[in-house]
Amino acid sequence: MHIHDYEKLWLGLSLVMIVGFIATVTYGAVGAGVEMIDDSGDTVDPNSLADHPEFGDPGVEQVGPNEYDVHVIARQFVFQPDPIVVPANSTVTFYVTSADVTHGFEVVGTNANAMVIPGEVAELTVEVNEPNEYGIICHEYCGSGHHDMEGLLRVVPEDEYDGGDR
Repeated sequence: MHIHDYEKLWLGLSLVMIVGFIATVTYGAVGAGVEMIDDSGDTVDPNSLADHPEFGDPGVEQVGPNEYDVHVIARQFVFQPDPIVVPANSTVTFYVTSADVTHGFEVVGTNANAMVIPGEVAELTVEVNEPNEYGIICHEYCGSGHHDMEGLLRVVPEDEYDGGDR
């Protein structure tokens, strides 16, 4: 059986691409230190978030020296609270859940990125050092207004921080 030289070339390139794809996925899963969100987090009833002790009044709460918890609700097509204001030089842990459909939660320019599923609480921790503003976006299609779903994380100087909104 005769195989044309071009077919051999394309077959070889295809094999190289498959090996490269597998190597990229393996590196991303093991080598880059990426942690996957699992289902070991808390759960909440998305139909009664108003009655929940933390999600009933979502916002920023200081839990230690330079440590803050932020409870966030994603719903079509807003993040609550918005904006989120935290002081510089702090560690911020986000607890994010959805009230309606699957959303995404990404703080642009940080490692905070998760899928937000109704009934589940995604937990993400970031360190913010310098005063800055970070956009928050939904990266999972959540409906006709998805393209407008955005929020803001405002990191202010420590002496300008007024203690959160709770």
